[in-house]
Amino acid sequence: MEEYFLRKPEIIRVTRDVPPAHYIFSIESFSLLVDTGVEKYESHAFGVDTYKWRLSLYPNGNKKSNGDGFISLYLQIEETENFPRTWEVNVNFRFFILDQIRDKYLTIEESDGVMKRYYQMKTEWGIAQLVCLDHFKEASNGYLVDDCCTFGVEIFVIKPTGKLERVSMLKQPPNNTITFQLHNYSNSFSEYYTSNVQTIGDSKWELIVYPRGCGTWKNTSLSVFLGLVEGYKLPTRGKVYAKYKFRVKYHYNSADTREFTAANWFTASAYQLGSRSVMPLSNLRDRSKGYILNDTLTVEAEIIVVSKVKLFL
Repeated sequence: MEEYFLRKPEIIRVTRDVPPAHYIFSIESFSLLVDTGVEKYESHAFGVDTYKWRLSLYPNGNKKSNGDGFISLYLQIEETENFPRTWEVNVNFRFFILDQIRDKYLTIEESDGVMKRYYQMKTEWGIAQLVCLDHFKEASNGYLVDDCCTFGVEIFVIKPTGKLERVSMLKQPPNNTITFQLHNYSNSFSEYYTSNVQTIGDSKWELIVYPRGCGTWKNTSLSVFLGLVEGYKLPTRGKVYAKYKFRVKYHYNSADTREFTAANWFTASAYQLGSRSVMPLSNLRDRSKGYILNDTLTVEAEIIVVSKVKLFL
């Protein structure tokens, strides 16, 4: 039978210049505190976020948690009497010891990064082997100077906001083909034409057709774009994905229908995307090729894949 053991999290110790943000407490005559045989010293309660906390220092180590020969330090939550019966508070925290010689702080925290869950049956978390007593007392390390020392803590309460964003990619979404017909093509003089607006996924789309081309392809090629209606209103870095296919309908033989396929992320600065050169105007206007029938040009945009975002606030 195999046995499984929980790996004890490693302790990370690094130095920094900035003092702890939330609480600092200093001890004078540390040796007397140790010699008195006090099992633990509790700091005054202090507030962080909307909660009250207290530090518990074991100057001779918490022997019940294998802390003999070390200093042990714990963070406990206070004044929970009026909390709901099923209360819980999730927290990340780190402890500090001041190096008085170098004016730097040793930060100490568990390496696993797991949040500590405070609840009715568990109101205290900490590190039994915070620092070895012999190492702490070594004068050259700067933690105990003139029998004085300083500890501290930073506390980060993790509060769920209830906000959720869900992104899904829809393949062949319903009602995914936009059809545009330009009647009386030979007498059309507008630079471009737009289709009716159509909802595909959870976005509104339109087809934009330049019957005589645009930009460098003006009077040379048919230009077609897919437009995300009101895409300019997208938030910063907001984007909508679409894989799409343009078709210039060939009325005599569907196998000869001209197609153009592309995939893009539509953004506030790029909400009309497509091709300026879907097909040469010489081919489009050649009656024998059948792209214009009864002086009507038919262009389609099929959205093959589209992203859909749902926000839960």
